[in-house]
Amino acid sequence: MLATMVGHLLAICIGISLGLIGGGGSILAAPVLIYVMSVPAKAAFAMTLAIVGFVSLIGAIPHWRQGNVNLGIAALFSPAAMLGAYLGARFAALPFITSTLQLVTFGVMMLIASISMIRKGAGKFKAERDADPPYHPSIPKRLLIPLEGLGVGALTGFVGIGGGFLVIPALVLLGGISMKEAVGTSLIILALKSVAGFAGYVGHVTIDGNLLLSFTIASTLGILVGTYLNQFVTAKQLEKGFGYFVLAVAIFVLIKQGSW
Repeated sequence: MLATMVGHLLAICIGISLGLIGGGGSILAAPVLIYVMSVPAKAAFAMTLAIVGFVSLIGAIPHWRQGNVNLGIAALFSPAAMLGAYLGARFAALPFITSTLQLVTFGVMMLIASISMIRKGAGKFKAERDADPPYHPSIPKRLLIPLEGLGVGALTGFVGIGGGFLVIPALVLLGGISMKEAVGTSLIILALKSVAGFAGYVGHVTIDGNLLLSFTIASTLGILVGTYLNQFVTAKQLEKGFGYFVLAVAIFVLIKQGSW
């Protein structure tokens, strides 16, 4: 009972992080499902895709109303990302891909994500993401967006990570949109590739429907709160602290795998 309550409180926090910084939801959802709710790893990664995908779609609505969604960039990024997510999930569902391999990969990607969040704010990316109006990338740069989408999508399908720490910089640097617009647009992209990734798992893992529903509802409440708060704070103010938290979770995941 206590684990269930804690897990759903954390689900609300997952939604808040998605609403505030456009990422972090899938990075937190899988560990909560695995280590708090005792869901098997492969099923947890599949459920993460369904939860974060639905919650991201809901969270994108307020961003859309605020004018922070660029459908043109989303259309350029999403098809390749959806293909990558489906293929990544089908690969993860193969019998020789063990839960340990997925979790170690997940932990390593969390480490990379945490370092990215902690260091973000320096150098070229900071100058360009803070530009107002945003700079205009060259045509060759924009052509790299689908390639980025394919790679991030494959990662999403394999370990459930939405890749907001990769998607948002790509949208800013390659798409030439502002940071707030990138956050809103990334939610649309995350929703689409999460659906594709979940489809790749269907029929290969057993899903707890009741837990999936309740966790999704809790996360949805969180993202509505996070999206509202997004009007008053900037992602830059939060990412460093969140990065240190993700780093701690990544170390925990890797230590748990090393102890098995």
